[in-house]
Amino acid sequence: MGEVWVKAGRSLSAKYNLTDRKAKHILVHPGAVTDESGFRIAEAAFSGGPLGELVQWSDLISTLQILGHHLHLSASIPDLKSLLGIKTSGCPPHSKVEVNLIYTDIVGLKQFQNVLKTSWIKYKCMIRVLDTFGTEPDFNHAVWAQKHNLGSPFGGLNLIPAQFYTMFPHTPDNTFLGFVVPHQLNAKESEQTRRQNQALVYGKRAEFWEGKESYLDIIHKYLDVHGTVDVSSRIPNYVKNHGIIRGTEVQALLRQSKVFVGLSFPYEGPAPLEAIANGCAFLNPRLFPPQSSLNSQFFKGKPNIREVTSQHPYAEAIGEPYVWTIDMYNKTEVEKALTAILNQSIEPYLPYEFTCEGMLQRVNVLIEKQDLCSSTASWPPLSALQVVQAEAGTSCKQACQKMGLICEPAFFPHLNSTKNLANYSVDCQTSEVSDSDLVLPALNNTSKHCLLQSDPLLFSCVRSNQSLIRICPCRDYIKDQIALCKACI
Repeated sequence: MGEVWVKAGRSLSAKYNLTDRKAKHILVHPGAVTDESGFRIAEAAFSGGPLGELVQWSDLISTLQILGHHLHLSASIPDLKSLLGIKTSGCPPHSKVEVNLIYTDIVGLKQFQNVLKTSWIKYKCMIRVLDTFGTEPDFNHAVWAQKHNLGSPFGGLNLIPAQFYTMFPHTPDNTFLGFVVPHQLNAKESEQTRRQNQALVYGKRAEFWEGKESYLDIIHKYLDVHGTVDVSSRIPNYVKNHGIIRGTEVQALLRQSKVFVGLSFPYEGPAPLEAIANGCAFLNPRLFPPQSSLNSQFFKGKPNIREVTSQHPYAEAIGEPYVWTIDMYNKTEVEKALTAILNQSIEPYLPYEFTCEGMLQRVNVLIEKQDLCSSTASWPPLSALQVVQAEAGTSCKQACQKMGLICEPAFFPHLNSTKNLANYSVDCQTSEVSDSDLVLPALNNTSKHCLLQSDPLLFSCVRSNQSLIRICPCRDYIKDQIALCKACI
């Protein structure tokens, strides 16, 4: 994809003045791919293992390179020690790199802490943690999590929640990093590829297919069914299985297919966006009930209670004609969706935030503006703040969404004062400071009593309280670039 990245970089620099930036020294340490982690993610990638994290890491590295920063890559603990100027096994250390920013993951963060002991604190505000499913503030806050029995092997890190960088923009308390979906085909490629009457099933592991035979039988009535599965013997005999193949070959199959068939797992991967970028409609199974760490073995231990309503909630929000969210056990619903898809021509579609240029724009702004080391830094600009009073029992995420906005946690400290609240027509007759709730600042409407947050790590966009009205910091966003407000660039 090198050519595509370079072209996107040139396109972005033609639109925006990128000359006033200073190249930063950036350390990239993906802990989950180190041998020391024991996860063997890199090796498993070639035999049907999970690719989402690797896609995100490679796109982040490409982005930093194209933006012109000094990149220092570490893929083992000796590498990490060397870059940090720590002597190992009798060899003199490299000259220590004075880093300005660090990208790692939760495994890598723990490796940092083990290597640096207490001195890791001086790097703490520079760290950005890639975190696929997100970390909510109450799980992140070690004391609160322990007190309220929210134990998680990935929680209790006491970072600013914005330091967690997610795969999709599902958790407004965290920062959306994203990844890149390979570019849509150009007119020439489009002419060269003819759509066949076929469906491609989303599922590299044979166990994902188990119990889905009647659903696949319905699809087989309308379309030839293709798969890219590790073991052919455990899938229906009418499936043409291509085995585990390269990404470029998957793209070619998507361009030939009319439907990309979700099996309800894996959750929130890159592939459905690749499908619709290649003009292939996605059948997105609803989850009954919605899955979360409270009821699902897969999400158990994840540091959030976010509910996943379908195999791919981000795609679900894109909606028809690109994405059809269905009950895969309801024959009528599946057939109705298939008929509608086959009766129309679906154009390729990809939200800007998942293009190379979109990711370059977003990451560039985050690197230049998101300063979590300074207490006086103000980004996004305060001019973007729109204050919304939520109904009792409603979270700020929901209240902002209802107004076509997004909850912006960076504005919570500004709103957390009776003087500032008065400027937004919030009448606090009395007030008190507390760390007993995650919905503060909030108003008790009957008594006009305001509760302010005493612990800044407990500001939360996603929690609600039946007896309190939340005062919510909302902002607008650029269409198809939700991480950035209109005044942010």
